[in-house]
Amino acid sequence: MSPADRIFRRPARLALAIALGCAALGATAADPAPTVRPAKVAKKPAAPAFKPIVEERAMALLKATSERLAAAKTMSFTATADFEFPSKLGPAIVYSMRYDVALQRPDRLRVIVPGDGPASEFYYDGKTLMAFAPAENLVAVAEAQPTIDAMLQQAYQKAAVFFPFADLIAADPYTALAAGAKSAFYIGPSGVVGGVPTEMVAWADNDVFLQIWIGSDDKLPRRIRAVYRADPLRLRHDLELSNWQLDAPIAVDAFASAKAQAADRIPFVHPGAAPPPGVKPLTAGKATKGKAAASSGGGK
Repeated sequence: MSPADRIFRRPARLALAIALGCAALGATAADPAPTVRPAKVAKKPAAPAFKPIVEERAMALLKATSERLAAAKTMSFTATADFEFPSKLGPAIVYSMRYDVALQRPDRLRVIVPGDGPASEFYYDGKTLMAFAPAENLVAVAEAQPTIDAMLQQAYQKAAVFFPFADLIAADPYTALAAGAKSAFYIGPSGVVGGVPTEMVAWADNDVFLQIWIGSDDKLPRRIRAVYRADPLRLRHDLELSNWQLDAPIAVDAFASAKAQAADRIPFVHPGAAPPPGVKPLTAGKATKGKAAASSGGGK
């Protein structure tokens, strides 16, 4: 049997399919269809690894705002904080708090918190600190450390009292920022925050990433945005700073409250509820490390 006989004895359906296929491809027995090869896709070069830098310009702005705050003998301002909290729907819910702050160096501080949430008042007169809940008429009183810095550490460690602006009112704010800096860089100017021209700076250490808006002319901080590394949800904490008054007279009786003093007493202790992951003063870890180093040094 010839090859031709074998081909034509196959089913007509197969013959028709072969014929249609050859016609579509323009193929013949003498000129087989060319092999189609996939086009080569050029590989994109790998992005260079990010290398954290600490820019001199960024640190100079942080130093300027720190020195401006540290030089003030008295200070008052309003801090409005927006805190994100997770919701069962997924997107975060924002809660806002306002802090009306007045201080006199080295040992006077008043913080009034009108809400959202429960109102509270905090007084420190160099000898005693009081945390007062006016709606419940309850007050926690403790013998205090002799400086604002030491008292804030005491309040944080003993009762988890933490103000989001705590590092700004320290005797030396720049130490908190400079000592742990892993990255700092200048972002650029802004004209939409605080009603004044500002310069934007990013700063980070092992615990937190901050974006800070600093007044171009007065060098006062106007906004701080924070994300904490320990927080798996990367919730954002936003702090607006306004109504700045430096070295203005403050009444002698501003740092105490007769109403708070007469309220029902409760222990000045840790409330039990943990703060959001990573949230703490920048100086908290440094102070603990400093005490440990001093202790080990004394044993040598």
